Amino acid sequence: MAKSDRFNVQKTEAEWRNILTPAQFQVARQEGTERAFTSPLNHEKREGIFHCVGCGSPLWSSADKFDSGTGWPSFVRPISAEAVGTKTDWKLLYPRTECHCATCGAHQGHVFPDGPAPTGQRWCINGVVLVFKAKDDPAG
Repeated sequence: MAKSDRFNVQKTEAEWRNILTPAQFQVARQEGTERAFTSPLNHEKREGIFHCVGCGSPLWSSADKFDSGTGWPSFVRPISAEAVGTKTDWKLLYPRTECHCATCGAHQGHVFPDGPAPTGQRWCINGVVLVFKAKDDPAG
């Protein structure tokens, strides 16, 4: 993903590579996808907040997390309307709605219209681009 004036946090490709692991860089900056069922965050059940690995912005609440059975952490909505941005992704033969951190542009995953109530949305997120901070963690 190229540097863009629309994000408050901006870094060069070299700076991103310096702070992210290769797997995080591939998903966050190159809009990749981690393999299904590989994220330990799939099984995270504690109360807390999921933050962007690139800039630390709070993006997802455990209160909105559900088990979609798809192999990725899934949420019914972002933590706020301003936290996450979307755009149309044409990488496959059909359009999908891609979502990214609104602060630094880090690719998060995709949103689909097949989720549970109350939104009917399934925000399917790559766990490798998240940092979970439990509510009861004194360091969090």
